[in-house]
Amino acid sequence: MATVKEKMVHWDPTDIKAELIKKYPPKVARKRSKQILINEALENQTPEITANVRTIPGIITMRGCTYAGCKGVIMGPTRDIVNLVHGPIGCSFYAWLTRRNQTGAGPDGENYMNYCFSTDMQDADIIFGGEKKLTRAIQEIYDLMHPKSIAVFATCPVGLIGDDIHTVTRNMKEKLGDCNVFAFSCEGYKGVSQSAGHHIANNQLFRHLVGEDDEPRKGKFKINLLGEYNIGGDGFEIDRIFKKCGITNIATFSGNSTYDQFASAHQADLNAVMCHRSINYVADMLEIKFGIPWIKVNFIGAKATAKSLRKIAVYFEDQALIDRVEQVIAEEMPQVEAALADVLPRTKDKTAMLFVGGSRAHHYQELFKELGMKTISAGYEFAHRDDYEGRQVIPFLKVDADSRNIEEIEVEPDDTRYNPRKSEEELKALEAAGVKFKHYDGLAPDMDNGTLIIDDLNQYEAEKLVELMKPDLFCAGIKEKYSIQKLGVPMKQLHSYDSGGPYAGFKGAVNFYREIDRLVNSRVWSYMKAPWQENPQLSAAYVWE
Repeated sequence: MATVKEKMVHWDPTDIKAELIKKYPPKVARKRSKQILINEALENQTPEITANVRTIPGIITMRGCTYAGCKGVIMGPTRDIVNLVHGPIGCSFYAWLTRRNQTGAGPDGENYMNYCFSTDMQDADIIFGGEKKLTRAIQEIYDLMHPKSIAVFATCPVGLIGDDIHTVTRNMKEKLGDCNVFAFSCEGYKGVSQSAGHHIANNQLFRHLVGEDDEPRKGKFKINLLGEYNIGGDGFEIDRIFKKCGITNIATFSGNSTYDQFASAHQADLNAVMCHRSINYVADMLEIKFGIPWIKVNFIGAKATAKSLRKIAVYFEDQALIDRVEQVIAEEMPQVEAALADVLPRTKDKTAMLFVGGSRAHHYQELFKELGMKTISAGYEFAHRDDYEGRQVIPFLKVDADSRNIEEIEVEPDDTRYNPRKSEEELKALEAAGVKFKHYDGLAPDMDNGTLIIDDLNQYEAEKLVELMKPDLFCAGIKEKYSIQKLGVPMKQLHSYDSGGPYAGFKGAVNFYREIDRLVNSRVWSYMKAPWQENPQLSAAYVWE
């Protein structure tokens, strides 16, 4: 007989929070309590949550490191820049397409994403220094590939022994002449999470690449799509929709991206920001230096896609574009509605939890709403408070010692190329029409009252949440996948999509509907039982008990 899950029909969020931290020592419990938020209105304000702080030692976090955020997230999807990891070979495993970023080689055929480049530092290099080895590696790559650019990434030992990777790359750039060589000081320990790596990557991209190519780019309604990484082909689907609407995407940061795209990004007339956390730095710098305003968009979910397209069309104030966008939406939505009508009777009233990096734990709630599913708990791996509470809290954020590790670039308007795309009067008129600039409300306002928002969820808490709240679906990353499945709950990877995707745009929504329908309605999960649940071998107690 299949076991039937008993759901907690009337669970109290305060009790759930207390149960989550009950096993912790008192000091740890106090710290974690500030990172677990019961979503409720407090005098019309979003309640405060602690975020972007160090994981407590001893807790098995789901976070990544600074190197992972820099190399894996921001630079990993770039196909024609050779990414060279300076360090022992172990870190380079993450450099080898583990995130399922997709790309098309393009007319020039250049695609280095299939390769894993590393200096493979040995004991002798750690003792005597690895700068000479790095110099030889850069020369070897140039001789073999002759790429437009070589990017060097520092791993933890490099920072500890003091290799001067920036001097090495600067000297090699001068020597090679036609190859832009630059480096990222993204040692894994440098920040509290991979968020520090995003910031470091964006700084160096802006310093060494953005604005390098002034040759005019053709096309009307020019935008940059920021914070889209083409996992499972999401970027391909979004570009398909842009092309159909007549919108020109100058550069994607950084899914299916190229050197020339980055170099020409300053020619866009609007920046559309998907993942607020990983890319808001670039959006702000492009606005300050070149005068390009930015808006927050979301192409995850059919309704969200339609809303974002309309915002872009309204910004350009072109009636032909507005009409074309409406025509595209009308053409695409029937297929979406037909797929939704099929699955909705089976997905309605199911529950989900989302613990995903970037803005995905927010964006994917749009798709679950379309499926009639309720998100009962959500959170980020590497968020800052503004990702939860909205950008209005930024002026009140305290700069701690960890944040000071990350360089802040001082950007000023470009002497010759600063060109505000809209006047102050035009911006105010667009704001009045509903187009908000440099604005993000965060995750919390879009979640139901009484739901749990948890920053930096760990393995213990994830399993405890499943035990207490018994969701129909758990969404997170690869580190949590199998432990959750062994609890008898279907788990969907929303970092690299397992083998699925795309899930963005209209066609992506159809794919997601069908995938979630299969997951939450499969009977196999009710038969799941981990070996230790059937025959426990060990028992233990906490030392403070």
